[in-house]
Amino acid sequence: MSPTRDRQLRLNRARRHFLGVAIATGAKIAALGAVATTISSLPARALGTNWGKDPGGGGGAHCFLRGTSITTPTGEVRIEDLRTGDLVETVRGGAKAVKWIGRQNFRKSGPSWPESVVPVRIARHALDRQTPHRDLYLSPNHALFIDGVLIRVKELVNGRSIVPALPAGLETIEYFNIVFDTHEAVLAEGAPAETYLLGTDNYESFTNFVEFERLYPAEQRLAMVPFAPIVGYEGGRQHLKALLRLGASCLVPVRDPIREAYERIAARAELSPAEI
Repeated sequence: MSPTRDRQLRLNRARRHFLGVAIATGAKIAALGAVATTISSLPARALGTNWGKDPGGGGGAHCFLRGTSITTPTGEVRIEDLRTGDLVETVRGGAKAVKWIGRQNFRKSGPSWPESVVPVRIARHALDRQTPHRDLYLSPNHALFIDGVLIRVKELVNGRSIVPALPAGLETIEYFNIVFDTHEAVLAEGAPAETYLLGTDNYESFTNFVEFERLYPAEQRLAMVPFAPIVGYEGGRQHLKALLRLGASCLVPVRDPIREAYERIAARAELSPAEI
């Protein structure tokens, strides 16, 4: 089999794997729509854009750490090597052209990095037997597409397979994100991770935002709609209020997709190599 044919078969299998999960949970997600919208009523907040800003200068946006491999029609490409106009495979709808690549750079200004800047490492095969196929580093507020919803990776930290961590020897932290015409999920080290959810002005958190303004004047910029429900704990009190607004009580269980995903992934982290 030719390398091109083999690569395409692997890509198709990966896409079918994640679309299959979404389809299998379709009935549940239909009922979840109202829950997800209420739990995370502000998509930009859930995705970390200008939310949770700390004194250390973490700010918003962030996204994929330099070196992350993204699946394209011709194979995997490191995110820092992608350019406007390049085609990237999406989980939902095949290849789409990159509209823009946003960048952010951070240097350590004290004895430790701000918590909001340190990436979260999703270890190889943390999600299932094939995902991700290498360690994946995302900023804490960046979301994975799991069970048909978008879950921020910091909600899945379990101290074993998903932990805040930096690759050895890094003196600077450099993040990149992909902007399409629509909000999407791409395969990052084989795992389905969201692209940037563009608002009318939240691109300004990127270092190269002037480049975006030059390419796309204000009259051409429209806020995007999330392609899937965004779930996230805005804090225990807010989460409880969201459930109460839905009429939930101790007698009416409400599905918590974050807890379900967390418990499944954490249980997998406890398995021996032979069991995995």
